[in-house]
Amino acid sequence: MLLNENTRAKYQAEICPVLDNRVVSPGYHRIQLQAPAIARTVEPGQFVQVFMPSRHSQMLPRPFSVYRADPAAGELTLLLEVKGRGTALLAEVSAGAALKLLGPLGRGFPSPPPHSLLVAGGMGIVPLAFLAASTGAPGTLIYCARTAGLLVCPRPELDRPGLSIIEATDDGSRGEQGTAADLLSRRIEGAGAVFACGPRLMLAAVKKICRRAGVKAWFSLEERMACGIGACLGCAVATTGGYRRVCRDGPVFPAEEVILDE
Repeated sequence: MLLNENTRAKYQAEICPVLDNRVVSPGYHRIQLQAPAIARTVEPGQFVQVFMPSRHSQMLPRPFSVYRADPAAGELTLLLEVKGRGTALLAEVSAGAALKLLGPLGRGFPSPPPHSLLVAGGMGIVPLAFLAASTGAPGTLIYCARTAGLLVCPRPELDRPGLSIIEATDDGSRGEQGTAADLLSRRIEGAGAVFACGPRLMLAAVKKICRRAGVKAWFSLEERMACGIGACLGCAVATTGGYRRVCRDGPVFPAEEVILDE
């Protein structure tokens, strides 16, 4: 499987009316926008840069993986965790306001073969939920977090025919008890491929399991970004081919290329 070269398509700026902004869990918001141009071209694993409301235009835009896209309706949905001033401002934006978006940006996932395993840790669910919804191939989504309150993606939004969903928490408060690596190691045999997004320690463990099993894997990396288009080099990560920019060369990389200080 090759990464889709369409994910290098030109990005564009779009003024997007906010259709809905609601709390899905304390500190987490689901923002739905009218973004027909981006929704028509975005692919799973790509992201957008969201600019601050006009009264805070001096602040840098924030990058968000796309949670879901509806090309027919021209709608785009983001899942936001409030972590600082910028995300707090975006969480306060009301329906009827408008936000400027730049996208789609970055390189996304290849198409999953049948019986792939999608492994999400915490907010790593965002690009994988989009990937799961965009393919009809049978597969399994492993969705893990430290505790039940951090499984913020509603289960009904993940369900689709042919997709098995396994939820797990470190403390056993919801679903199976165990880490993403625990669950993956018990299910890796016979997997068509593995697609993962989450904390670096999780990805390092997933990489070891896939390497031992001889299963191809792709990782979506979570890194701080400033420009989002490869100009500032602030999101560079170490790979077997030297330092690469997550925003432009990724955020999706073949697992074997990523150096995770295992």
